[in-house]
Amino acid sequence: MKRRDLAKSLLLAGAAVAVANTAAKAQGAPAAGGGRLAEILRRGSVRIGTTGDFNPMSFRNPGSNEYTGFDIEAMTEFAKDLGARIEWVPTEWATLVAGIAANRYDIFSGASVSMGRARTAAFSLPYIEAGTVPLSLKANAGRFKTWESINDAGVKVAVSMGTVFHDQAKAHFPKATIQAVQTPATGFQEVLAGRADVTITSNVEASTLVKRFDQLVVNVQGTEMRNRRPFAYVVAQDDPTWLNYVNTWVTLKKSEGFFDMLQAKWLPSS
Repeated sequence: MKRRDLAKSLLLAGAAVAVANTAAKAQGAPAAGGGRLAEILRRGSVRIGTTGDFNPMSFRNPGSNEYTGFDIEAMTEFAKDLGARIEWVPTEWATLVAGIAANRYDIFSGASVSMGRARTAAFSLPYIEAGTVPLSLKANAGRFKTWESINDAGVKVAVSMGTVFHDQAKAHFPKATIQAVQTPATGFQEVLAGRADVTITSNVEASTLVKRFDQLVVNVQGTEMRNRRPFAYVVAQDDPTWLNYVNTWVTLKKSEGFFDMLQAKWLPSS
């Protein structure tokens, strides 16, 4: 290649990078040759996607418009350690992966790990495990101390029709009577009304329910949860440096007992 042609090619390549960087900054995306972590530090803020509808993990108070919960407290600590202010980005469960792919936020505040989501987004190391637990009235706590004690003829287990808990109840309690209720009815309402003996739900929802209704109790300890699934932070697939930073933070906070503290505070029935 002639020297003049080489110089022209280098000039055009430099111009292309400059245009890409300008466009990336305009859209809030990491600049070429930088990375999301570097861009966040330059920007001074981290954009965190959250739904605000998953109590007690992420809940938005409609009066104050402020977020509270396990994931909110964790992400507040994350931003503090990062040295960045938070930009909360409201999103929905159905579009959380699309929001990552479209660069609407740098990290999602926490979701259950699934292979479907992993096709288009990256998950951090898990920070907690969620699972299914049984709930009954406190008056029946002695009767249903184990999963096996629920799987008995004459025991009525209420679950919402068509949910994952409906399928789990059929699998775990083949001897019991499964009462599939249609919305707006719920399994725990059937238990409260005395029309069912037990319901099953996630330990996350159970933590909220036992606070709201003093009559309810979780029948097994966290170590006996079934259908376990890890919760992790969601980030883009194309930035291993950012994923490594998030993983390092999760590892450090787990070793310090930070997530154990949050679990005791927000998920006491786990």
